[in-house]
Amino acid sequence: MSEEQLQPIIIRKKKHRRHGGHHGGAWKVALADFMTAMMAFFLVMWLVGQKPEVRQAVAGYFRDPGRFNQKVEAGMLKGSSSPMKTKASSQRAAPKEREKSGGPTKAEKEKLTLTAKNILNEFEKQEVFNKLKKNISISLTSDGLRITLNESDDGAFFEPGSDKLLKSSAILLMIIAHELGKITNKLVIEGHTDASSTEGDFTNWELSAARANSARRLMDVSGLDKEQVNEVRGFASRMPMIMDDPSDPRNRRISIVVLYQHVASGYDHMEIGEEVALNN
Repeated sequence: MSEEQLQPIIIRKKKHRRHGGHHGGAWKVALADFMTAMMAFFLVMWLVGQKPEVRQAVAGYFRDPGRFNQKVEAGMLKGSSSPMKTKASSQRAAPKEREKSGGPTKAEKEKLTLTAKNILNEFEKQEVFNKLKKNISISLTSDGLRITLNESDDGAFFEPGSDKLLKSSAILLMIIAHELGKITNKLVIEGHTDASSTEGDFTNWELSAARANSARRLMDVSGLDKEQVNEVRGFASRMPMIMDDPSDPRNRRISIVVLYQHVASGYDHMEIGEEVALNN
């Protein structure tokens, strides 16, 4: 045989390297998260550089989007409509509408909570407090700090059927006035009666308003600032605290409401509407 016939036949097989398996779509999710984070970052950086009124408008939109769907005059971006009201329309806004635009700060809540604790500490030093402890309640509400002084069958703060304060318990109102005079928050003083009928011209309306005003007079000379009381209200028996028993003596009460700043601002403006023509 020739050398060509003895030459072995060599077959070379090439191995095709494969990629290490299917990676799935995890990278797409990661990329989407990254892009979302970058978008949020750039929006925050844009917002930080805007004017305070623009930042307030954006914050207001996310608090209550429905209120910002109305068409108004100017926008924060050129050619856009603005969620911010003009100065004129803001002055005409009703108090309830203005209250929704903000809320109490943490510092303000802490200040009123501290004021309540100071009042209770001073109460503890008075002997009459042990007798009237069950007639007093102090709580934080959406309007502010509410201090309620309830009556009893034999009278706790006022003589029965009268707006005359009892000397033994008047000291507690003086303590309240002294502590509230240390802060600048405005006050509302409310008077309430039970559903017992009254005779003559001095009805539950007069009695509730007179008791609230008696409390105001004493507090005015016991430490309150002369401009601190915003309003004195008389509700008669229209707002019972014990709903199931309108004649319960605990419904006879006065309440001192220490208003949050954003609530008090609603009392500083009067809503002016259109005049109605009257026929002569």
